Amino acid sequence: MDAALDFSAYIDDFARFISASPSSYHAAAEVGRQLSEAGFTRLDETESWAAGAGGGSVAGEPEAWSAGAHPSTAGRFYVIRDGAVVAWIVPEGAGPTSPFRILGAHTDSPGFKLKPKPTIGSNGWLQAGVEVYGGPLLNSWLDRELELAGRLVTRDGRELLVRTGPFLRIPQLAIHLDRDVNTGLTLDRQRHTTPVFGVGPLDSTDLVDHLAGLAEEGLSGADVAGYDILTADTTPPARFGLDGQLFAAGRMDNLTSVFAGLRALLEAAAAPDRGAAGAGAGAAGVGAAGVGSAGVGAAGAGAAGVGAAGVGSVAASPHISVLAAFDHQELGSESRSGASGPLLDDILTRISGGLGASTEQRLRAYAGSWCLSADAGHSVHPNYPEKHDPANRVIAGGGPLLKINANQRYATDAQGAALWAAACEQAGVAYQEFVSNNAVPCGSTIGPLTATRLGIRTVDVGVPLLSMHSARELCHVNDPVALAATITAFFAPRP
Repeated sequence: MDAALDFSAYIDDFARFISASPSSYHAAAEVGRQLSEAGFTRLDETESWAAGAGGGSVAGEPEAWSAGAHPSTAGRFYVIRDGAVVAWIVPEGAGPTSPFRILGAHTDSPGFKLKPKPTIGSNGWLQAGVEVYGGPLLNSWLDRELELAGRLVTRDGRELLVRTGPFLRIPQLAIHLDRDVNTGLTLDRQRHTTPVFGVGPLDSTDLVDHLAGLAEEGLSGADVAGYDILTADTTPPARFGLDGQLFAAGRMDNLTSVFAGLRALLEAAAAPDRGAAGAGAGAAGVGAAGVGSAGVGAAGAGAAGVGAAGVGSVAASPHISVLAAFDHQELGSESRSGASGPLLDDILTRISGGLGASTEQRLRAYAGSWCLSADAGHSVHPNYPEKHDPANRVIAGGGPLLKINANQRYATDAQGAALWAAACEQAGVAYQEFVSNNAVPCGSTIGPLTATRLGIRTVDVGVPLLSMHSARELCHVNDPVALAATITAFFAPRP
């Protein structure tokens, strides 16, 4: 790995990113904020994107942009759709068959979501009505100070982000009242996960009123037409353990990948123009020791990259780097801002159209494209080693994962494995292969969804965690940094 990478600085920045992202809506906004500061321009999906650098002009400025009046930002754009964000860089020399290099991730995490009519009470306690979101480890949310965070939509159509800070707690029953609790905790998802936030008569407080006042001075619950509000743990991220090796925080599934992709895209934006050097993903594949070079090519990847439809198939123009951070992965991704929806295809189609691509040329670009689907994975658990494959033991700190599954729960195939190996070699990063124990089926990711929807070759990767889907997850500090370095190599132009 690049010796210039400062692990401590990266982890500190990552901790700040997590703290700024208590919900998918906040995460998308924080990604957008950092992109804007780096010179990216936010585009409106309802506006026409003029021809030019793939996204063309800001509405109302087509002549200035097409004339190159803003060369530092003309090829850097992003779109926010609800809790999802897609950003891209179109380099000089890009054309209608330019392939895409996509980093796919997701912004949401398991937890609880505020129900309609959320202010409820029991025996003098004020409580919040919540619904389980995704598949959280329910017991991990007990006895923690939680906040409410998300978006309000007003009756006049404005969208406001809001967060409460420490506000809720799901109290566990004392052991004196349940002497058998340590032999097996059983939680009823309706009765036992309702958080408290105060005491008093039920008509003394209205949660929506409270949230509205926090979102905007003078706003009341009557002004709110709808909301998407979720819970988040308020315990700050922490580095700890021997030599500070370990890092714990909420929502690392999957903000580790979102942040790594963001940092890699910002690194690509700060690099010198890719037009001359980035003549596609040609003979060398990924970097100087990439797929098709002596580094990995000896394993059979070939001089043209990876296969006839692989990395080396569209070598005439530089690739377009894309960060796609979807929402609702924890629910199955079936939404307008999820990976099963049209978001990414919509954006890629418009980028290709801005470069003058016909349908055939766009499909040629897709055929030469690659996607890294980055999501959290599992480190071997020292207390439950029997849950893991005996021959493929992933360890925290051993590097990011290449995920493999015979039943296509992950999208990785042999060509994708070669691409990943080359990117890791270029970045100077060791990686590990993850496969499930046959008796413990694995979950899935956005990888198979992206490959199925777009026909783009996809590789599933990620950072190994302990306590995935807990309110607070654990990783080794090396692994998020190594993932970012590898994505940076994946985005880099091929000489």
